[in-house]
This record gives sequence, C-alpha cells and structure tokens, in this order.
Amino acid sequence: MMRPMKMAGSELMFGEGCLEYIKTMSAKKVTIVVGGKSMERSGMLAKVEDYFHEAGAETSVVSGVEPDPSFKTVLRGAKEMLEFKPDLIVGLGGGSAMDAAKGMWIYYEHPELTTIEEVLPPNEFPKLHQKARLCCIPSTSGTASEVSRSIVISDDETGMKHGIGNMEMMPDIAICDPEVTASMPAKITAETGMDAMTHALEALASNRANYISDILATQAVIDIFQYLPIACENGNDMKAREYMLQASMVAGIAFTNVSLGIVHSMAHTVGSYFHVSHGLADAILLPYIIRYNSGSEEAKAVYEKIAEKLGVEDLGTAVEKLNKKIGIPASFSEIIPDEKAYMDTVAKMAPVAKADGCTKTNPIIPSVEEFEKLFIKAYKGE
Repeated sequence: MMRPMKMAGSELMFGEGCLEYIKTMSAKKVTIVVGGKSMERSGMLAKVEDYFHEAGAETSVVSGVEPDPSFKTVLRGAKEMLEFKPDLIVGLGGGSAMDAAKGMWIYYEHPELTTIEEVLPPNEFPKLHQKARLCCIPSTSGTASEVSRSIVISDDETGMKHGIGNMEMMPDIAICDPEVTASMPAKITAETGMDAMTHALEALASNRANYISDILATQAVIDIFQYLPIACENGNDMKAREYMLQASMVAGIAFTNVSLGIVHSMAHTVGSYFHVSHGLADAILLPYIIRYNSGSEEAKAVYEKIAEKLGVEDLGTAVEKLNKKIGIPASFSEIIPDEKAYMDTVAKMAPVAKADGCTKTNPIIPSVEEFEKLFIKAYKGE
C-alpha cells in the first residue's frame, strides 16, 4: 500500500530574492544554527539576522557545527536553546548545519532525553513543535534537508553515522534562495550536486516510487545534468545556482516520501569508516550501483527511460562522464590510498550497509557477500 505523501512543510519559498521572506515571519526569539565560518564570511549570517531584527525578533547563534555533526554538538546546541528559549529555530548552511538544527530541536523540545538511542527505532519518536518551529535555509544544492524528514548524526565514541527519519522533523519553513549558495566553492558544488543527483535517481528506482515522486525526480535529473557543470564552472551564474537549488529541493521531496537505495547505504558506511564526505561517496558509487541495479528489469527500464530523456545511450556511462567533467574521482582508491586498510574493512562494512535503512527500498536487496563485492568494485574501479 502507498504511504501518505508530504510535500515539504507549511511554507516553501524558492527563487532569487526569497530570503526577504524572513521579514514577514512571526517569531519573538530565533536561534540560528550554522557550521563553520562560511555563512559569516559571505555576510549571509548577518543578512539573515538583520532581516529577523527588522521583523522584531531577537536572535542568538549556535555555531561550530562540524561536517557529519556529532551527538555532542547536538546536545551543546540544545543546551544553548534551553537557556535562550527560541520559538523559531533556523538551520542556515549545508546539510550538516540543517541536520544539527533538527537534532538540537529534538533535545530542546525534550530535555529529558539524553542519548541518541532514545530516538532510534524501535523507540517511539518524540513529538516536536511544542516549543518551536523549524526553518531551514540551505547554502548547498544537495542534501535537501530543508524538505526532508531525515538527519544523519555521528556517534561520539564510534564515529558511526546514525540515519534518523521521521515526518516530525520535516521543517515548517524552507527558504531556497540561490544567493545563499553563491559562495559555495566548485568542489562542494560538485559533491553536493551529485548528492542531489543520487537522491533523484534512487527515488526513481525505489520500490516505493510513485507517479508524483517520478515527476519530481525526473525533472531534477534533467536539470542537474544541465546546470551542475555550469554552476561548478561559474559559481556566480545565478540561473545555474537557482536551477540546482530547485532541483535539489524537488529531489528531496521525492526521496523523503519514497526513500533511497544502496548508494546511500554504502555511502553512509564508507563515510563512517573512512570519513569520506557524503556527496563525494554518493558520486563515486552511483555508476557502479546503476549497473548493479540494472539486474532488475524494473530498474533497468527506469534507467533506460531517463537515459532517453537525457539523449544518452547509457545512464551509468553518462553519470561517469559528468563526474569526470566536474572533478569527481572514478573510484575510492583515488581518495583512500591505503588499500590494505580498506580491504581489511570491507567485511565489516558490508553488514552495516545491508542493515542501513535505505537498503530496503533498493530495487535489488544485496546479500552481505554482494555488498562486499560492490565495495571492492567501487575501490578498484571495476
């Protein structure tokens, strides 16, 4: 049976200049969650704060969210919020800042919770929106955390990444202004753009895919193929930035409703063990998994249909060519030089990838042994 769909939160703003929507928002106290210094250096943090001040709101900032945010950072931010008592939380930045904001929101609303295990299945997910609403303003065109129900938080002790998904975490407000993404360097543009591509292609091949998700994901694929190379080459091309941000957004709406596949299962896992950034891991794995999934007649038909729309003969080859054009390595061996360490870890990674929540919606469910072979292929470039 099809699951009920949710098309983002209550307010979805997109297009150049939409950041000014902040001036119309009703809030008394706003906590803004940011990562490193990029939003400060670009002037975007100051701009967002100024808009909130114009709207009559008081602001505070939780900064220093690291890539792949840790649970310790989530608890630190929640503690700062408990002191400030915001009625609106804003995640401003890339996926890590937005995921951290969602995580902090949970523990701000429920200070009685003290561990990450308490929000993981089979435990019941806590109700949110009792103290605050959540607004997300992405600075990258990739994660789509602004329209998704999911977060990835790293365990402080093991470094393992926990994917948590629940519709309670869908942001109430998403503001997607290409100006916020303009300062993103080419490397991050490429990696996050391929994360969005992976979202779209995995949503299309998902065993939960439906009419609406297919429409959204198909357009995302078409636009990313066209505009990602342009955005990488010229970060000031606002048309390319706008199309990328919108493609990322609609791919996010698609996957948050129909889920993903084993590109994400494997990317989460290799990221946990070897600290490979998520978008980069997705990009490297994607062509290998397109070929593996083509063993399913249904997935093969999906890939052939999208290849026809793109005017290419083979989708896997087209993705490889796009990766090369934007500077993405062809295999993990190019970024993980210690082959022995990688090969010694494959047997550990395979069962973790199989247990990942994204695996169950892949068109083919690999065995542990098949996951091992896929990890080796993606390393050796086979």
